[in-house]
Amino acid sequence: MINIHTPINNIPGIGEFYSKKLAKLGIFTIEEILLHTPHRYEDFSKISNISDLESGKSYTVKAQIKGLQNKKIFKKNMVLTEGTISDKTGSIGVTWFNQSYLINSISEKDIFFLSGKVGIRSKKLSLTNPSFERVSSDPTHTGGMIPVYPETRGLSSKWLRFVIKNILEKTKGNIPDILPKKILREYLLLSREESLRKIHFPISIKEIKNSKKRLSFEQIFLIQIAILGEKIRISREKAVSIPINIKSIKKFTSLLEFKLTDAQKKSSWRILKDMERDYPMNRLLEGDVGSGKTIVATMAIANTAKAGFQSAFMAPTEVLAKQHFKEIFKVLKNFNMNIGLLTGKEDKYYSKKLKSDFIEISRKKLLEKTLDGEIDLLIGTHALIQDKVKFKNLALVILDEQHRFGVKQRSKMITQKREDMKKIPHLLSMTATPIPRTLAMSIYGDLDLSLIDELPKGRKKIITKMIMPNDRKKAYSVIREEVKKNRQAFVICPKIEPSTEIDKISKWSTAKAVKEEHKILSDEIFPEFSVGLIHGKMAIKEKERAMKNFRNGKTDILVSTSVVEVGIDVPNATVIMIEGADRFGLAQLHQLRGRVGRDKNRSYCFLVPESFSEKTKKRIKAIVNCNNGFKLAERDLELRGPGDFIGSRQWGIPDIAMGAFSDMKLVESARDAARTILEESISLNKYPLLKSKIAEIRKKMHLE
Repeated sequence: MINIHTPINNIPGIGEFYSKKLAKLGIFTIEEILLHTPHRYEDFSKISNISDLESGKSYTVKAQIKGLQNKKIFKKNMVLTEGTISDKTGSIGVTWFNQSYLINSISEKDIFFLSGKVGIRSKKLSLTNPSFERVSSDPTHTGGMIPVYPETRGLSSKWLRFVIKNILEKTKGNIPDILPKKILREYLLLSREESLRKIHFPISIKEIKNSKKRLSFEQIFLIQIAILGEKIRISREKAVSIPINIKSIKKFTSLLEFKLTDAQKKSSWRILKDMERDYPMNRLLEGDVGSGKTIVATMAIANTAKAGFQSAFMAPTEVLAKQHFKEIFKVLKNFNMNIGLLTGKEDKYYSKKLKSDFIEISRKKLLEKTLDGEIDLLIGTHALIQDKVKFKNLALVILDEQHRFGVKQRSKMITQKREDMKKIPHLLSMTATPIPRTLAMSIYGDLDLSLIDELPKGRKKIITKMIMPNDRKKAYSVIREEVKKNRQAFVICPKIEPSTEIDKISKWSTAKAVKEEHKILSDEIFPEFSVGLIHGKMAIKEKERAMKNFRNGKTDILVSTSVVEVGIDVPNATVIMIEGADRFGLAQLHQLRGRVGRDKNRSYCFLVPESFSEKTKKRIKAIVNCNNGFKLAERDLELRGPGDFIGSRQWGIPDIAMGAFSDMKLVESARDAARTILEESISLNKYPLLKSKIAEIRKKMHLE
């Protein structure tokens, strides 16, 4: 008897070939294939008479198959298997493509369910490439609610139906329930085994609905148990209490070149009050592009240094880390602080004792100064979590664009504590990617949330327009006019390299590539201007040189991939043209749009999509009509689903649960249920199956 933990390659008939195919879908065990749920269903539950069939519509019929013959079409290298299907009311043709073996496997004496679309062939009605099976009391592929699965090349829905049905038979009575019985009763949920059977082979819409509710609830409940358990664990740790130094805060704000917005003041105060407590702050600072999150974080750094403690600021890329170093240095250089920069290839140091702004320093010296407590603020990339990096009295960790770090990396940063201190730092996470409330509750439920939903005064609304591919000249004209005014422009492309012969059969064949576009723009479209290039595969030094030239105005137009999506601040840039706009999510398009409009000059964003499906039109219309990132995030959740915000593969969340994250009522119910269980047993010792599953989930979420 197999169980849900059995490796998928232990199932008879699933050899190395199919195991590799399933691995592409993230399926390695029996449980994972059972949680690979249908993304839609074909309703073939209604049996039609052949005499009632019409061209262009899909039907299920109960009929005999007669007169099958194979016919080779040499020009198309194809075999057609053709015949006739008939019932009491009449007959029509039937055609299959490249399934010549059917002649030997179909008997004219048997009666079949056939499901498919009716078309016209040789001027007569014909059922084209239908699913079929012999009439029995338990049809799998026709004659009911037929599941259609997310597929990969070599794995059809028909194959998955066959395998999953076989697995459900072999696991009958051997699928234990993870959810406590009290939760099943209170929330009127099906058992796990019943929900898995009915989600794959339902007989009604109601069964699908109830099964989805149960399985979605379970996945969200498990995530909530893991996240809330982590929050409780951190709240039991000790942290350094950082008093608010009002005099220092007033000095900080008085030295700024601008006035803080009300949203910045409110967020700053909450952060400073959190840090007064003797247990760790765990706060997410969420703000629209250009809303001024870094200044809020810098205020907390200044207050921490005044109290005699260290801060660490981690950014996802070297370019961004170096930009933060320069910007934060400008603000803090009047605060008698020592600031270090630690990246993969370059280390810098600023000291109040230095006459210059900052100097290059050896890695060894920088690490020594950090360990001695001489460095008040260390800014860097993932290099900050190396074992060699030790702090004397780290009290504040700031993660910029925190969703770009694994939770394991975040956890490693905040657990950097000296044994003699037995205290962990306060954590401030930041993101410029607005997250819908249901997702924030579900995925970042361990973090307290602060919103900066107000842009600095004086910013003008960015004019956003959709440009048809054959109307690019309109966008080029605006770029030319802006550059003549000594302003600058971005041109964004979805990929780096131009298409190869192999690519040309893929959906990426028409996508613009930066290398190719850079040559076209510099040689043909804008030969009179300086056109720069930047993308993710360039060496760090090359990327820095490209960005430095653009910031300093030596480059007029920068052709780039989405590598400039986050944190790049060039106030003189007033135009961004995004090629292949339909290839980006709304949140990402909004982030890219935020690279302009960072000064008082009028700015423009031109979106050039490649496809014009109804979905594309809705998405482009949404961003053209809305400049508010939070509203766009909610719209993106509706149109594309949660996976684009958080990455289902990274979190190991089945598709069925991903879709449920937009159901606020279900999320709140699962969260309440998780709280109930944790209040009863934080260790989960009363629920061994649940405890084991949470340990598994934590590994997937990198919480350990």
